[in-house]
Amino acid sequence: MGIVFKQSLNNTIITYLGFGVGAINTLFLYTRFLSDEYYGLVSVILSIAAVLMPLLAFGVPNTLVKYFSEFKDTETKDGFLTLMLILPLFLILPLALVSYLAYDTISNFLGKENEIVKGYVWYIFIIAMAMAYFEVFFAWAKVHMKSVFGNFMKEVFVRVCIGFLLVLLHYALIKVDTFLIALVVLYVLRMLIMKIYAYKLRMPKISFKFPKNTKVILSYSALIILGGSAAVVLLEVDKVMINQFIQIENVAYYSVAVFIATVISVPSRAMHQITYPLTATLLSNKKYTELKDLYQRSSVTLFIISALIYLLIILNLEQLYLLLPSKYGGGFMVVFLIGLAKVYDAMLGNNNAILYNSDYYKTLLMMGVFLAIITILFNLILIPSYGLIGAAIASVLAISIYNTIKVIFVKKRFGILPFTSNFLSIIIILLLIGISFYFINFPFHPIANIAIKSVLIVVVYFSFIYKFKLSDDVNNIMNKLIKKK
Repeated sequence: MGIVFKQSLNNTIITYLGFGVGAINTLFLYTRFLSDEYYGLVSVILSIAAVLMPLLAFGVPNTLVKYFSEFKDTETKDGFLTLMLILPLFLILPLALVSYLAYDTISNFLGKENEIVKGYVWYIFIIAMAMAYFEVFFAWAKVHMKSVFGNFMKEVFVRVCIGFLLVLLHYALIKVDTFLIALVVLYVLRMLIMKIYAYKLRMPKISFKFPKNTKVILSYSALIILGGSAAVVLLEVDKVMINQFIQIENVAYYSVAVFIATVISVPSRAMHQITYPLTATLLSNKKYTELKDLYQRSSVTLFIISALIYLLIILNLEQLYLLLPSKYGGGFMVVFLIGLAKVYDAMLGNNNAILYNSDYYKTLLMMGVFLAIITILFNLILIPSYGLIGAAIASVLAISIYNTIKVIFVKKRFGILPFTSNFLSIIIILLLIGISFYFINFPFHPIANIAIKSVLIVVVYFSFIYKFKLSDDVNNIMNKLIKKK
């Protein structure tokens, strides 16, 4: 577990650093240095690219992680890796041709409600392609148990560069058009750097002697496209559909609220970088006792941390919005609802890793596609009537249904649940602290108020967690910290 702990810790630090930079960009630089309209445009471009990314990747990132360890001889591995490199091209090239031939139709559809979106079809496609191959090369590094650099590139690199570009834009050293072009270049550059790193770990040797189970691999990849697309649709389609129904400025307001709530998922994202391949190994070796232990430990630890972050956000949200331009300050309910969904996501621990690396992935992927359709329908119904809150409700409903199905499915197939008796105690502690601190505010500047209140909440919260021994992992870390002192 040493490598798991070390890389999880490094990934957590890097991911939080990325979110810290992202917070500066999202909450302060974008909102002040870019107009609401263009901020909305950037959000739409990146959201549509994110929705396209799983399709263009052809399921390769997941397939690499699942099957790489099965091949022992060098020749078979070379054939497998060659297949992984060329597979995305089977969708990228046809879709590029379609984008070229149907450019006007696609452009008119995306700009139906907001004229500004027209003309950025190629920006979206190139970013999506760069995102797809970045994930391929990131997976290439993961299977060699080297996830830290890729996580840095994913979470920090682009955000730092975007922050720099926004500063240049503010001082009129570049124009908005140049900023948007640079955004595309950044994603391509990130992909190329990740490629170089991946090739240093293992330089590919082109071989068309594909594995004997190539048909099974292709079938898995095709199904993963559906599953990956469904998961991204659940996360990103709301921003895309806001653009289709109401003014694009609302995408900017919604993006700020969603970013605040997304901070809750940082520990999950960091831990999953290493638990995903570890889960694949446990399943491959049929070590179900260890799998249950990892499932429950990851679940309770992530719940403790994510629920605390949610509590800190909700109890400090009013003060946080005082630091933003007033037009961004109406997103409390969006943060509240999306935040609940993120906590539920964290409670599932390594559930996704279990499902996507098991023999039962086909059924779940089909369920994911069905739920992606439901998400789109929820948005179609709720956004025109309720605007941004409608989009948040649609996302929460879809994510909650999807997660519940996944928990039930793992229970039926593996006989394990992520939840333990400690969950009820943690919920009671959260409610008591939430009620106690809700009405407490200090007569200071919002930043000082947030800092003081957060420190008090964290101290009280972890005192309860430690006293009642609700997580072995948390208690072990706290014991080490206490001994150091």
